[in-house]
Amino acid sequence: MKNLFNSQKVLFRQKFQFPFFLLLFSAITFSSFAQQTFTVSGTVSIDDNEPVPGVSVLLKGTRTGTQTDLNGKYQLSLPEGQYTLVYSYLTKPVERSFDLNSDLVLNVQFDENPQLLDEVLVNAVRVDATSPITHSNVTKEQLAKRNLGQDIPVLLGYLPSVVSTTDAGAGVGYTYIRVRGINAQSTNVTINGIPYNDAESLGTFWVNLSDFASSVESLQLQRGVGTSANGSGAFGASINVLTDAISEEANGEISNSFGSFNTRKHTVKFSTGKLNDHFEVAGRLSNIKSDGYVDRASSDLKSYFLQASYVDDNTLIKAITFGGQEVTYQSWNGLEDKDLLENDRTFNTAGMYTDENGVTQFYDKEVDNYRQDHYQLHWNERFSNQWSTNIGLNYTKGSGYFEQYKEDQDFADYDLEELAIGSETITTTDLIRRRWLDNNFYVVNANANYKDDLIDMTFGGSYSNYDGDHFGEIIWAQFPSNSNIREHYYEGNGVKNDLSMFSKATFRLNGEVSLYGDLQLRLVDYKTTGLTSDRAPFNVDEQYTFFNPKAGITYKMNEANNFYFSYARANREPNRDDFENNETVKPEQLNDFELGWRHTDESFKFNVNAYYMLYNEQLVLTGNIDNVGNPIRTNSGGSYRLGLEIEAAIKLSNQFSIQPNLTLSSNKNDVTVASIDGELLDLGRTNISFSPEVVAANALVFQPNENLQMSLLSKYVGDQYMGNTDSEASKLKSYFVSDFNITYEIPMNTVFKSIVLSGLVNNIFNKKYVSNGYYYTYDDDFSVPGEVTTIEGTGYYPQATTNFLIGATLKF
Repeated sequence: MKNLFNSQKVLFRQKFQFPFFLLLFSAITFSSFAQQTFTVSGTVSIDDNEPVPGVSVLLKGTRTGTQTDLNGKYQLSLPEGQYTLVYSYLTKPVERSFDLNSDLVLNVQFDENPQLLDEVLVNAVRVDATSPITHSNVTKEQLAKRNLGQDIPVLLGYLPSVVSTTDAGAGVGYTYIRVRGINAQSTNVTINGIPYNDAESLGTFWVNLSDFASSVESLQLQRGVGTSANGSGAFGASINVLTDAISEEANGEISNSFGSFNTRKHTVKFSTGKLNDHFEVAGRLSNIKSDGYVDRASSDLKSYFLQASYVDDNTLIKAITFGGQEVTYQSWNGLEDKDLLENDRTFNTAGMYTDENGVTQFYDKEVDNYRQDHYQLHWNERFSNQWSTNIGLNYTKGSGYFEQYKEDQDFADYDLEELAIGSETITTTDLIRRRWLDNNFYVVNANANYKDDLIDMTFGGSYSNYDGDHFGEIIWAQFPSNSNIREHYYEGNGVKNDLSMFSKATFRLNGEVSLYGDLQLRLVDYKTTGLTSDRAPFNVDEQYTFFNPKAGITYKMNEANNFYFSYARANREPNRDDFENNETVKPEQLNDFELGWRHTDESFKFNVNAYYMLYNEQLVLTGNIDNVGNPIRTNSGGSYRLGLEIEAAIKLSNQFSIQPNLTLSSNKNDVTVASIDGELLDLGRTNISFSPEVVAANALVFQPNENLQMSLLSKYVGDQYMGNTDSEASKLKSYFVSDFNITYEIPMNTVFKSIVLSGLVNNIFNKKYVSNGYYYTYDDDFSVPGEVTTIEGTGYYPQATTNFLIGATLKF
C-alpha cells in the first residue's frame, strides 16, 4: 500500500509539478517584457574611493529603493522619466536628480568617511574586500531569494568548498555545513561578534536558529584560518553574521511558504523606522513545520527576533534578543541497511521497539526538545572619523532534552536495585528516559578601531563563561524498582572560561601594497565533574594557552587586479566528546598558507586561491558516531589539505550571468595505523574522512529586469570516504544535483509596497543521493575460534528527491 501511494505521488509530481512551474515561468517572463524600463546603477564611495556598503538609495517621495551591497554597488530599474535619488547614510543625505531615457551609470561620492555603525558590530571578526583572507560575502537580498524555510547551511550550500547536509533530508531540522572538508566543530560562528559555537561541543546547532536568515543583514564566510578575535580560534572556516540594520523607514512583511513533505513557514516582520530620527524597534516571529523527507523526521520550530535601537551621528546602542524552541523527531540513526537504502530510503529506525505481542512499533515522542534564548547589548561610539569603539554583552540560556524509549535496560546502568517478585529476580526493564542539558553562557566583548589613510587597526578582548549541567531522568519504567519520577540517574557539570586578547591591523605602505597582521592570545580553562550519560566518572581539568598569529600582504596591480599571500597559525582545544572518547586527547594545531588573485570589473569577477593547510594532531572524524548522533573524532598525527579554489561571476549580458566555482583538493593523513583482522597495519598515507577531492557549483542567473530573477543552481560533490582507512566500504559516492529558483516582485500602489512571489524546486532531476553518513569497525573473535575478523559497518543519510517550496511575501 505504501509503495502504491508513493508511486501515485511520483505520478502526480511528474504530471503536474513541472507544467505548473513552466506555466508560472512563461507568464512571468511574458509580463516582464510588457513595459520599457532602464537601469540606473553605480557605486557609492568616500573621498578615497573606498566603496560604502549599506547606503540606502530611495526614490525621493516614495518607498521604492535599494541598498548598496558589500562592494558599494547598487542598481534600480525604472521607466523613462525624471527622478531624484536620495542616498542616506550616517552623514547628511545626498540627492541626485536626472532624466532617465537610457541606461545610466550614476556614481556618488561622500565628502567624509562615514563608517556605518552597524558594521562596527562585526568589524573585529570581518575582513574587507582586499584583505589577504579568503572569503565570500552574502547579502540580505541574496539570502531572501531562497529563504523559504531551509536552514542557513543549506542556503550557503552553493558557496565555494561548501558541502551541506541534513538529517531529515529536506533542509529543515538538523542541518550541517562542512568547508574544505572541515566539520562544524572547527568552524567558528559569531553573531554580531558574539561567539555562537557551543562552548563544550564546539558545534553549531542551526536548528536552534530557525528562520534566522530572515533577520540577517549580511554574512561573511571565511575559508582557512581567517580572523579569530572572539571565541574559539577559527580552525578552517568561520561564519560571521550581522543581524538586521536599522531601517530608515517604517515597514513590515508577512511571509508564507508551503511545499513538499507538508513543509510550511510563516513569518511576520516589522520595523517602526526611525522615530524622532533616533529610535527604532524591529522584530520578527516565525514558525516552521515539516514532516521531513525521512519517515517521522518532523520539525516544529518557533523563533523570534526583537531589537530596540538608538542612533545618532556618532552613537549606536542596540538591545537585541532572539531565540526559539525546536521539537524535532530524531533521525540521527541514518540507515545501516543498504537494502533499505535502495528500496525504502525514507525508513527511520528512531523510536522503534517491539511490543508485548512481538509487533514492531514506533514511540511517538522520540524527540529532541530544546529552547535557547540570546540577549545581546551593543554600544558603538564613534569619536571621530578615525576612532570608534564597541562594547558587546551577551547572555544565552539553553535548556532541553532528548527523549527515548529503551527496551531491556539493565537496572545497574541506571543505579536501580534488582526486584524480587516471588521466586523471580527482575534485572531489566523497558523505560522512557530524558537526557538533559541546562546551560548558561556569558560573553563580554570590547574593542576599539582606529582608521586613517594609512592604517586600519582594531584591538580588544573577549571573555566568556560557560556553565552547563548534564543529567538524565527516567519518566516511565515498566518495572520502576526504587526509582522516583524525575530522579536523576546521572549528573555532570562542565565549566569553561575563555579569555582572548587580540590586535589586527592593515597598513597601507603605498597605493599598491598593504600589509596585514593579526595576533590573538587565548587562555582556556575547562573543568568537568560528575558522571557521563553512561554513568562513568568524568573529570577533566585542563588549561590551555594558545597564541594565534597571522600575517599577509596584498599587492594592488591596478583597479581590477590584486594579489595576496597570507600565513596563519591556529590552535584549538578538544571538545567534551573528545575527552569522553579519549582521556589523552591532544589539542590540534594548524599552519595555513593562502595565495590568491582577485580580478574585478563590470562584467567579469574572478577569484582564484591556492591553500596549503598543514596540521599537527588534527582532530579528524573517525566516521563513527556516538549514541546521540554526534561524530567521534581522533587525533591523526600529521596531515594536510592542499587545494585550489576558483570562483567567478561572468556577466554575459544585461540579463544573463553565470557564477561558477570549483575546488580541487588533496586531503591526506601522513600515516594511518589501523587494527585489521587482529593485526596492527601501517596503511601509509590515506585520505582524510569527509573530504572530497572535487567540489563544484554553478548558478545560471536570468534577470530581465529588477523585479524578476530566475536561477538554475547546480552542485557537484566528488567521492569521499567516511573513515580514514580508505576502505571501499566507507566510500560515499559522488553526486550532482540541481535546483531551480524564481522570484518575482510585483510593485503595488495600495497598502502594500510590493508582493514578492518565490518558487524553489530542489533536486529537479530527481537524483537519489546521500550527502552524509558514518562508518565503524569492530573485531569479531567468536565466529572462528582463535581468529579475529574485523567487521565493517556503515550508515547513510539519504537526501530528498525532487521537492518544491513556493511562497509569497507582502511588503508594506
